[in-house]
Amino acid sequence: MTQRTDSDPSPAHILVVDDTPTNRYVLATILRRAGHQVTEAEDGTRALEILAGPGPLPELAIVDVRLPDMSGFEVCEHIKNTPTTAAIPVINISASAITVDDRAHGLYRGADVYLVEPVAPAELLATVTATLRYGRARRRAELLTERLHLLNRFTLALYSAPDARTLIRVTAEAAGAIFRSDVAVFLTTPQGTPLVAHTWADPHTPQSPGRPQVHNAPARPAAGARPAHPAGPDLPCAPPRLTDPAQRRVVVGRAKADRQPVVVVTSADAVTTADDGRLLTQLTQASALALEALRSYSEEHALALTLQRSFLPETLPETARADLAVRYLPASERTEIGGDFYEAVTTPAGLVVAVGDVAGHSLDAAMVMGQVRHALRAYATEGHPPRAILAHLDHLLASVRPGASVTLCVILIEADSDTLHIANAGHLPPLIRDPDGTTRYVREHGPLLGLGLPHPPAHRVTVEPGSLLVLVTDGLVERRHEDLEHSLHTLAALVGEIGPDPEETCTKLLDRLLPDGSDDVALMAVRVNTPHPR
Repeated sequence: MTQRTDSDPSPAHILVVDDTPTNRYVLATILRRAGHQVTEAEDGTRALEILAGPGPLPELAIVDVRLPDMSGFEVCEHIKNTPTTAAIPVINISASAITVDDRAHGLYRGADVYLVEPVAPAELLATVTATLRYGRARRRAELLTERLHLLNRFTLALYSAPDARTLIRVTAEAAGAIFRSDVAVFLTTPQGTPLVAHTWADPHTPQSPGRPQVHNAPARPAAGARPAHPAGPDLPCAPPRLTDPAQRRVVVGRAKADRQPVVVVTSADAVTTADDGRLLTQLTQASALALEALRSYSEEHALALTLQRSFLPETLPETARADLAVRYLPASERTEIGGDFYEAVTTPAGLVVAVGDVAGHSLDAAMVMGQVRHALRAYATEGHPPRAILAHLDHLLASVRPGASVTLCVILIEADSDTLHIANAGHLPPLIRDPDGTTRYVREHGPLLGLGLPHPPAHRVTVEPGSLLVLVTDGLVERRHEDLEHSLHTLAALVGEIGPDPEETCTKLLDRLLPDGSDDVALMAVRVNTPHPR
């Protein structure tokens, strides 16, 4: 297809308005012989009816100044003052209103050109060509400006997309809005799932009005291979123009040569100039770069998560003193990793269990978490009581990680008695479920770690055999716009209902509290068994 340019010489649709049939015939004949399509009107009223009608607007209007119902000046003013017709160039023409004042008056009231009859055919055609050239250049500039504005707005939306499904939907929406055409987009998510989005309605799939639909797509070619062009089976209910290779335009974008591409398919008649082609290429490449950013983040997140999990205990101690169960849920893929952790270690004095949280969400927070957990295990193994463990950890943070802060609850379950020693450094209070199902929080606590403040003595609590301890991090219970005390009350009620089994408690709490994915979750349940006298 030959692409149009701003100097497009192709024929135009022209409105000729003249009340004299002979003059109207002459003008129309000259224009038709030059290849133009002509619509005739005998007066101003009929001309305005044509312009307000349902058909396509003319590209140019030639209006006689002296009309029976209104002047040509008034017709011109109406055209220029109506938003839908304001861009149509107007040529005033007259055999009687030919003075300098008449011509100046016509131009002041909106005419682009003023011709005096009789006008030679060559002069008429040259004037029409020049006026069309100006009008088309202006329309192309306005259209390009509008499309560049849309491209800028949608590019920002592409780089704000939180996942590949949103990204492909925005890409399809952008291409459809910019080129005013049906569009299909293909890409492969960072997790390897091929997707297709399209802007036309598929009656078999629910769709929000005005939003592109997204489907899983057949697998695309391997990285580096030439992508297959979309065909009918790939595009549900696709318009013929997008399934016929001769009627579609396909643009492929890649961030790197070895990456799966983003493929945008639109109808060929929607991309008619070199500027259009560059815009489509730029949009496709922006989508590919945004997808690469998502892929890089996904890979970095997976690497960081693997590193974070390597800091957590691989196994829990097996001891007759208690039955333990833990759950650890990382934040969603859209959120940075955090510093939630747990620990359980058998010591000569009994079983030490702990749950903590490093402030912040980053790889650095995970590194601090690893240091604190390993140091906690070392101090507990050396036989330090909970309060001393907190004091040593506070000193460690001040020495190697100044500025870091950590909440941590450490509990020693004595081996030969029913006594618990609870030292809480600013963490959520541990919950105790008695064998009869009643629940209570141990709310005594000291300052969080990292502030260099002294810690109070560990709080002593006596529990019956069969009691359940539940320690959590805030990712399980904290919700935006929800009071924390209400969330803790809900947690206590659920633990009371579920029963004393640690595994069942962990499973059902996660099912019923439904973490929102904005933060990591560490959950530990410990059933205290009968102590064994030494």
